[in-house]
Amino acid sequence: MTSCGTTRDQSASWHFGDARQFAPSLNSRHRLLHPSDAAFSPAKSVLAKPQMLATIHGSARRSAILPPGPQHIEGGVNDAAPVPEPDAVHGSYHWTFERLLAAGLVPLTIAPFAAGSLNPTMDAILCSAMLLHSHMGFQQVIIDYVPKKRYPGLRKVCWWGLNVATLTVGVGLYEFETNDVGVVEAIKRVWKA
Repeated sequence: MTSCGTTRDQSASWHFGDARQFAPSLNSRHRLLHPSDAAFSPAKSVLAKPQMLATIHGSARRSAILPPGPQHIEGGVNDAAPVPEPDAVHGSYHWTFERLLAAGLVPLTIAPFAAGSLNPTMDAILCSAMLLHSHMGFQQVIIDYVPKKRYPGLRKVCWWGLNVATLTVGVGLYEFETNDVGVVEAIKRVWKA
């Protein structure tokens, strides 16, 4: 007898009896290792309607945003890939400037609201930094998603469109800063409204 009032054989069967009910049966193991072919066959309702099946197969062709560009290979298969000339302005200095600008936006964004002062110089620096940060970010989007080699015309249009948009936003922010309340005060008023 144990302290619970059961014999040693009863307590052993009680512990192992619960564990056995959670063990998978031989039949379920067989189903996991050898799934039936019915699981991988298309539904009968789809096969009964050929136009629905054609719609499913045809939808994958229209998923591309831009069609593939011209397939032109310069050089031979044994030629080395061209290595661009090293340029620190578009390399490490550019990357460091982007990181410093992004890190500098954090205190520039918090300072006007925390201090509560309406300093037009601080407001202008914040607007300029945000505009420059946005411009550089959209430049990277254009560089990454509109390849110069495949779409030179579209790349040039996107590049000039970005420059025009940045200039327009810059003029708009300047007008808003000089002839109106400014960005920080406008955000404060909208927040309290």
